[in-house]
Amino acid sequence: MPVFAYEAMNASGQEVKDEVEAESNEEAIQKIRAKGQYPTKIREQAAKKKVAKKAGGKASGAPKKKMPMAIGGVPRKQLVNFTRQLSTLQDAGLPILRSLQILEQQQKPGLLKAIVGGVADEVEAGGSLSDAMAKYPKAFDKLYTNMIAAGEAGGVLDLILARLADFMEKAARLKKKVIGAMIYPAVVITIAVGIVSMIMIVVIPKFKKIFDDFKLKLPGPTQLLIDISDFMANNGWMYVIAFPFVVALAWRLIRISEGGRYATDVILLKVPILGSILGKTSIARFTRTLGTLISAGVPILEALTITKETCGNEVYSRALVKVHDAIREGESMAEPLKATKVCDTIVVNMIDVGEETGDLDKMLIKVADNYDSDVDVLVASLISILEPVMVVVLGVIVGFIVIALFMPMISLIEGMTSK
Repeated sequence: MPVFAYEAMNASGQEVKDEVEAESNEEAIQKIRAKGQYPTKIREQAAKKKVAKKAGGKASGAPKKKMPMAIGGVPRKQLVNFTRQLSTLQDAGLPILRSLQILEQQQKPGLLKAIVGGVADEVEAGGSLSDAMAKYPKAFDKLYTNMIAAGEAGGVLDLILARLADFMEKAARLKKKVIGAMIYPAVVITIAVGIVSMIMIVVIPKFKKIFDDFKLKLPGPTQLLIDISDFMANNGWMYVIAFPFVVALAWRLIRISEGGRYATDVILLKVPILGSILGKTSIARFTRTLGTLISAGVPILEALTITKETCGNEVYSRALVKVHDAIREGESMAEPLKATKVCDTIVVNMIDVGEETGDLDKMLIKVADNYDSDVDVLVASLISILEPVMVVVLGVIVGFIVIALFMPMISLIEGMTSK
């Protein structure tokens, strides 16, 4: 009788690794569940192909394909298309290996094509799809591979792939909204700094020469303006250009440590409007991730662990750790989440209702949809507020320059008139 190796979660939420004899994959799943365990990964031991030994005498699996040089990972749009196409092929009843081979042929030369080929080789050598994908983190993160594992264990891989594609599309759309809100003010500020710098370096020195020729006693604002101009002209512009890069580098260094990430996230969440956008974005992200995982059949404790690692905000990540520990002790999800004080009351109430009705996954997705809409409104509000603020700031800067330049000119004109 074939032997199936499996990984599962027991009633206490602990991970279990064992083997079971069964005639088929479905029978193996039934036997595992009869033990009170929920399978997350399962594969037939006898199905693995014998592999040749290398010259060194060690056994090896499928040879890992050489990956092309690439900066970063696979673009999200490519990954979404691949996931949706794989879901369609699985829904049509094609074997997973054949589906991967078809998609490999369809891909344009690049990182994703090489990764799909590598995954296909791993599957052909007897490995499971989730294990094969886990070897390529540049394309498939932990959330992705765990949902694939749940789909394999439950026999609903096509449905899980479709949900994954929907999840990634919505997550990418939300991220694009937040980044888009930052682009407009960043462009305006960059252009404004460039124009003011040119005035300081080119225009102000000419006025300074005029003032020196007439030996005028300069007022305080004019002297301050000329001092700034001298600083900018004497390589000060290099500091202006380097400043944003230094700040970005310092920010990255601070966020390397867990404490640094937590401190910076706390600060960002307290910024007016921007903090609300980031907070609602984090809530939408973790509720959608958690809801998607639970609907895929991933046990709640494992789903919370994955969500914590993919949350993107240390404040909410630590809150989910407390929720995870409380659930492991036998509590519900709503009460410990309320105690963390990181979510609005409506979120806690909807989760509480979801737990009572047994539709926690649906409630979490509804929370995510609602907060996506809130983010749209806040982004529009941020842009509408930033426009007049930037106009006022630029007006103050230009006004200061004009007044500072004309103050000594007025004194010069008055002196010439009196003569």
